Amino acid sequence: MKILLAIDGSTHSDAAVAEVGQRPWPSGSEVRIITVDPRVDAGLLRGGSLTAFDELVQRQRTESHQRLRAAVEALNQASPELKVTHVLREGRPKEAILDEAEHWGADLIVVGSHGYGSIRRVFLGSVSLAVATNASCSVEIVRIPQRPKAVTFPSVA
Repeated sequence: MKILLAIDGSTHSDAAVAEVGQRPWPSGSEVRIITVDPRVDAGLLRGGSLTAFDELVQRQRTESHQRLRAAVEALNQASPELKVTHVLREGRPKEAILDEAEHWGADLIVVGSHGYGSIRRVFLGSVSLAVATNASCSVEIVRIPQRPKAVTFPSVA
């Protein structure tokens, strides 16, 4: 089985990594971890030096590689039988994840959900929703369970 695990460094993607790591996968299963850096427009610097742009891009890439290495290490510890690879893509996360899944031949895409409400999702967009509705394979959206609210009982005097 080929599992594409999309991460972004959030606690929600950490939950997705943990979920993949605790599952009993079929023998020979592979996990490819993907993170997507947004394209950085050099025009945003408006008169800034190319060196400043290069430093910005380099910092972004370094953080992404660290994120990928940490996820690979976590999966290797949790499920040493899995073959784990990683890829760093650039672009819009929705398209890059779907593109990678199609290109690699993923059987399952696993993503974390930020759990935004419907209003915020309209303005921010939802990577997990876009992946779930457009993927040609199965998609699992991992949510962080919310803690139940404490129930208080009136004291009996």
